[in-house]
Amino acid sequence: MNPQPLFETTRGHLVESVHYGSIAVVNSHGELIASCGDPHMFAFLRSSAKPFQAIPFVERGGMEHFGFTLRELAIACASHEGSDLHVETVVNMQKKIGIEENRLQCGAHLPGDVNALKALILTNQPPSPNRNNCSGKHTAMLAHAQMRGFPLETYLDLQHPIQQDILACLADLCLLPAHEIVIGTDGCSAPNFAIPLYNAALGMARLCDPHALAAARASACRQIVAAMTSHPEMVSADGEFDCELMRAGEGKFVCKRGAEGYQIAGLLPGVLGKDSPGVGIAVKVSDGDASRTDMNLQSHVRVRPAVTLEILRRLGALSAKQEQALGRFGPVKPIRNHRGILTGQSRPVFTFS
Repeated sequence: MNPQPLFETTRGHLVESVHYGSIAVVNSHGELIASCGDPHMFAFLRSSAKPFQAIPFVERGGMEHFGFTLRELAIACASHEGSDLHVETVVNMQKKIGIEENRLQCGAHLPGDVNALKALILTNQPPSPNRNNCSGKHTAMLAHAQMRGFPLETYLDLQHPIQQDILACLADLCLLPAHEIVIGTDGCSAPNFAIPLYNAALGMARLCDPHALAAARASACRQIVAAMTSHPEMVSADGEFDCELMRAGEGKFVCKRGAEGYQIAGLLPGVLGKDSPGVGIAVKVSDGDASRTDMNLQSHVRVRPAVTLEILRRLGALSAKQEQALGRFGPVKPIRNHRGILTGQSRPVFTFS
């Protein structure tokens, strides 16, 4: 099976651009309930892996050991925007651990937060690692290593005990042998994982509905879901799709974007009806769904949010109130030029099998 058209844009009455990709929708019982393209294609989760990467630390008692709050756990699962609030949260975690920012091996990049970006430009300062959108994840990894007495200098090595814990946890949650997981290096230098979309969606379903997991792992999953849904502004930022979907979901949706057009989302049990199991969604946009920057210096992608909303709409997961609250993301949106003249439309076009 090959990727299929997921999304298109028009100019006038002519289709101008088409984005291809694949989708898998799986419940916590392992049933593939909807798909498009190739639901078994391997793709790197990129930052969509972050909720899974936090599980071993939480299940080993890391939250209690360091006195971390749910807000701090949320930023450990985040692709935050490098705002002052995000950095302050990460710094507070580092103080609790007893480490300095220079321990982070994630590198630095410009913040996505507009105010933070402007401040760096005006003061001619380079961004530091704490502005990296993965700094929360790296801080939690360092906390995990320190808690267990393992070396901090090599915390990103695949053979490091905490990375082996993460790999084993991902394999368990996604019901995939660890040797079948393809390993790569993420943009932040941490190990990253390519698995079939089906297994990623299954892992998300089990994260949201961990009834079949061991008690400690199930408890960790529930804490992570609670952290992400109660502090969505830490997972990304106000106005960003992941944040706004979880905010509109009022504790019933979990959502985490990844680079290069990856997206996972999860529905808690009962969202699709009484006694319905948890559901996971994995989307991969083949061309990477490149971001675009608007006149306010804010970045947007056009495919993942609209496609995710359309999947939720077709599943019957969204109320009219939620659709209205999320309308800025689509699923169908007008396209206007720089003078505000209507030139076309963007819309999902995938079909489910």
